[in-house]
Amino acid sequence: MTAANNNNNNNNNNSNNNNNNNNKAVSPPLSSEDESDVESLHSFHYSPKAVDIPSANRLAKRLFMLDGFKKSDVSRHLSKNNDFSRVVAEEYLKYFNFENDTLDIALRKFLKQFSLTGETQERERVLVHFSKRYLDCNPGSFNSQDAVHTLTCAIMLLNTDLHGQNIGRKMTCTEFIENLSELNDGDNFPREVLKLLYHAIKTYPLEWALDEDGDECGSQLQQKQPSENQQNLAGNNPFLDVPNAATAIEYKKGYVMRKSCVDSNGKKTPFGKRGWKMFYCTLRDMVLYLHKDEHGFRKSALSDNLHNAIRIHHALATKAADYTKKQHVFRLQTADQAEYLFQTSDSKELQSWIDTINFVCASFSAQPLAGAVGSQRKFQRPLLPCSHTKLNLREQLRDHEERVLKLEAELEEHRKYPPERSAKSLNIQNYREKDVYLHYELKRYKTYAYLLRSRISQYPELEPSLVETCIGEVDEGGAVALMEPMAGGGGGIIPPPVPDRRTSPTTNRYSYRAAIYSGSAGSNRDNGGDIG
Repeated sequence: MTAANNNNNNNNNNSNNNNNNNNKAVSPPLSSEDESDVESLHSFHYSPKAVDIPSANRLAKRLFMLDGFKKSDVSRHLSKNNDFSRVVAEEYLKYFNFENDTLDIALRKFLKQFSLTGETQERERVLVHFSKRYLDCNPGSFNSQDAVHTLTCAIMLLNTDLHGQNIGRKMTCTEFIENLSELNDGDNFPREVLKLLYHAIKTYPLEWALDEDGDECGSQLQQKQPSENQQNLAGNNPFLDVPNAATAIEYKKGYVMRKSCVDSNGKKTPFGKRGWKMFYCTLRDMVLYLHKDEHGFRKSALSDNLHNAIRIHHALATKAADYTKKQHVFRLQTADQAEYLFQTSDSKELQSWIDTINFVCASFSAQPLAGAVGSQRKFQRPLLPCSHTKLNLREQLRDHEERVLKLEAELEEHRKYPPERSAKSLNIQNYREKDVYLHYELKRYKTYAYLLRSRISQYPELEPSLVETCIGEVDEGGAVALMEPMAGGGGGIIPPPVPDRRTSPTTNRYSYRAAIYSGSAGSNRDNGGDIG
C-alpha cells in the first residue's frame, strides 16, 4: 500500500513538473534589441543554482568600494543581460540604504557613486535595479517598480530641462505634474510628492559622478566631447550627446520666415510669441538651426545654435494649403507635438524644403518604441526615439510600409467603435485624440515610404549608405545630383552622403523615457557635475 502511494506521488510530481515545463515553454523569450521597460522589470528572475553567488558578492563589494575599479567601470558590470550580472547588480544595490529617502535623494546617492554609461538598454537595466531597490527600502511608497522607474526618468529629464539651456522655456511645476498624469500604474502620483521633487531639483541640480584621476580612458572620452561652450549651450544630459553642428552634414540652407503655432507640450503658442520672424535656416543631420544670418555657426554666435533649433526626427513637412494669409508656406509638425509655419521665397524653394526635410526624416528616424500599456483610459502616444535608425535604406522602406499597413488596420478598427452620444466627454476626447493621431501617423508614414521608394528606384546604388546609425561625412565626389521633381512640382530631394562609423544622437524633450534611453552610449561631461 505504501509503495503504491509513493508511486502515485512520484507520478503526480512528474506530472506537475511536466506541466511547469510546458508552461515555461509557452512564454516567448525576451528580445535583446527591443525589450520594453516592462520586459526589463520582469527579467529579474534568475536561477541561483546557475550563478556563482560568492563571486557575485565579491565583485559587487569591489565595485562599490572601487577596489581596482574606477567609477566609469561600474556600469558595464551592472548592465549586462545575464543572470550573473543581475545578481551582481542586486548585491551592489544592497550597499545603498534608501529607507525614508525621497526619490531625488536616493537618486543623488546612487548617481554620486558611479558613472552611468553604456548603450540604451544597458543604462535602462541599471535604473531598473535602482527602482527595485528603492521600492524594497520604501514599500508602498509607489504603486509599482515600473512607476518608480517612470518617475526616475521624469526627474532626470526635469533636471536637464531646468538646468540646461534647452530650446524654449523651462518646464513649470504644473506641467511636470500633468506630464505624469496616471503614470503611477494607472493612478496619479501624489501631487505634494511631485511638487517637492520639482522644487528639490530646481533648487539643487543632480550631480554626475566622474573619475577623479585623469586616466588615459578619461582623456580619450574627453577628446570625443564637444567644446565646453557647446556643452553649456545645450545642457549636459548624461544619456544624450549634444549634436555637433560643426561636423554635421548640411542638407539645405536659406532665408525663411518662421511662425510658432504650437509649443512642444502640444499647447498653442502664447499670442505674443506667434509673430513671423526671419531666420537663416540650416538643416544639418536631424536638426533645423535658425540663425539671424548666414554667419550663425561662427564661434561668436554659438549661443544661437540651440536656442532656436528644432529637432526633426519623426517630423512631417506639408504645404500649408489652409493658410491663405501668405504665399509659399509649409507646415512643420515635430515629434514633440510642436507646430511651425515657414514661408519661403517661391514655390520651388517651398517644395525643396518640404522634400528635403521629409527625406531626411524618412531616412534616419529610428523605429518607434512600443506604446504604453496600462489600466489608464487616457490615450498614450508611442515614444518616438530621437536616435538614428540602424536600418539601411531598403530595410527602412520596408519598415515604413509595414507601419502603413498596421496603421490602416488600426484606424479602421478604431472607427468601428465610436463612442455613443451619451458617453462621457473624456471618452469622446480620447477617441478623437487617437483618431487624429492615427490619421496623422498614416499620412506621415505614407510620405516617408513614397520618398524612399522613389529614391531606391532612381538611385539603387545608394541603398547600402544607411547601414550605420547616423549621417557621416560626404565623400570626395560631394553630394549626388538632385532627383527629378516629385509629383506636384517643385525642387528635388538631395540624397544623403555615405556615412562613417560614428554616432550622433540628438536630444529632445517630448517624453521621459525616450529622452533618456534613445541616445547611444552616455558620456561623462565635466560641467559642474550636472546631469542636465
